[in-house]
Amino acid sequence: MKIEKEGGPSKRKLSLFDATMLVMGSMIGSGIFIVSADIMRNLGSGYWLIVVWVITGVMTVAAAISYGELSSMFPKAGGQYTYLKEIFGKMMGFLYGWGLFTVIQTGTIAAVAVAFGKFTAYLIPALNDAAPIFQSGGYKITWIQILAIGVILLLTYINTKGVEGGKILQNIFTGSKIVALIGLIILGFLLVKNSFWAGNMSFGQDAFNNLKTDPSGNFLKSGWESISGMAIMGGIAAAMVGSVFSSVAWENVTFVSGEIENPKKNVVRSMVLGTSAVMILYLLVNFVYLNTLNRDSIAFALNDRVAVAASEQIFGSGIGTIVIALLVMISTFGCVNGIVLAGARVFQTMAKDGMFFKAALKNNKNGVPERSLWMQGIWASALCLSGQYGNLLDMISFVIVLFYMITVFGVIYLRIKQPGLERPYKTWLYPITPIIYLLIGAAFCILLLIYKQQYTWPGLVIVLLGVPVYFFINKKEQQD
Repeated sequence: MKIEKEGGPSKRKLSLFDATMLVMGSMIGSGIFIVSADIMRNLGSGYWLIVVWVITGVMTVAAAISYGELSSMFPKAGGQYTYLKEIFGKMMGFLYGWGLFTVIQTGTIAAVAVAFGKFTAYLIPALNDAAPIFQSGGYKITWIQILAIGVILLLTYINTKGVEGGKILQNIFTGSKIVALIGLIILGFLLVKNSFWAGNMSFGQDAFNNLKTDPSGNFLKSGWESISGMAIMGGIAAAMVGSVFSSVAWENVTFVSGEIENPKKNVVRSMVLGTSAVMILYLLVNFVYLNTLNRDSIAFALNDRVAVAASEQIFGSGIGTIVIALLVMISTFGCVNGIVLAGARVFQTMAKDGMFFKAALKNNKNGVPERSLWMQGIWASALCLSGQYGNLLDMISFVIVLFYMITVFGVIYLRIKQPGLERPYKTWLYPITPIIYLLIGAAFCILLLIYKQQYTWPGLVIVLLGVPVYFFINKKEQQD
């Protein structure tokens, strides 16, 4: 295998600080404010809630540390797509890129943008109260969806004006949400008079008294009772769908490696610093939930908005709602910007390999892939209108972890097959770190296949639909 040297027209405008802000900003969207409700419904105990977030944190940081070795070997735009293509061939790279464009990247943009719209509706109730713009049967287009599309198109436009504008916006919004989250964490312990910590942290037999579940296997409000170890494992896997999805997108920084200063060192540094900081923040935010709310209030928070319920306990009902609405708006706006900025670079790299529309190939006068940005933005906007982005993301979490596992396995594969390749950075505690990720990831995927199949096969189908597309593109390329 020949490692290509970095190059091309991209100028290196992103520092280590910028790259770390991109990692953190892309990770922190709306999930941390919502998914803990579903985790509590699945597992019934604050103890297991924390276990889920700790496992997710270990997974995430282990993957970031492992990716660092690949980022130092292939320090160019395209990131994970490039790693998979270089290690396992063009087809594997294409299938990842196909999944990224069809749903992983664009679906995330759509889902987070709609979350921005929904929390904006807290401050502007007319958005919620307005009649749908269009409705036919169960399908409808609302003003919240239109607002989401407006945000996507605005941020796409800003990013076509150059990396500098997107970088500044990213740093401002990421910095703001980090400060706001730290403030929420501190006040969540200082201002709350009645702590529910001790009751929430019970576990084992006592945590599941009188267990009853709904058809999906979630615990019902009427009680919690003893369950078997395997059922707990299945519950953990199902609960981790939310925590895993709230902790992805850190790899977006690898997509813009071509624009990062000293990428052989700064990409891995940004991934490890960013993922570690975010997972610590996530744990602390969950500590606030467990301190301010009882078990049922977390599990059955209105519309799963646990952060709103906790904030109302801290600041009072009126102010608390406004505080969280503003925080989520800042968080989701910055998250969409980071994902928009990074994703287009992958599709441009795919176009260079003949694996994507040729129009995505060229940079504009500002040195950014404008057409690739607009293709991504238009498809993400279409997903907003589809109303299916949330379901797609549930389905794709399984596939995201599979691609992470394949990429992490690539570190071990290259060590065995080509030990002599230059590795400016080597994975810490190799082979323990990648093996930890592979073991947890495999357990997660196997348990989902057993207990929550609706989260598995649809995502696989979406990715496998890329196989005939790949052969069609390859055939056309050979004919040309």
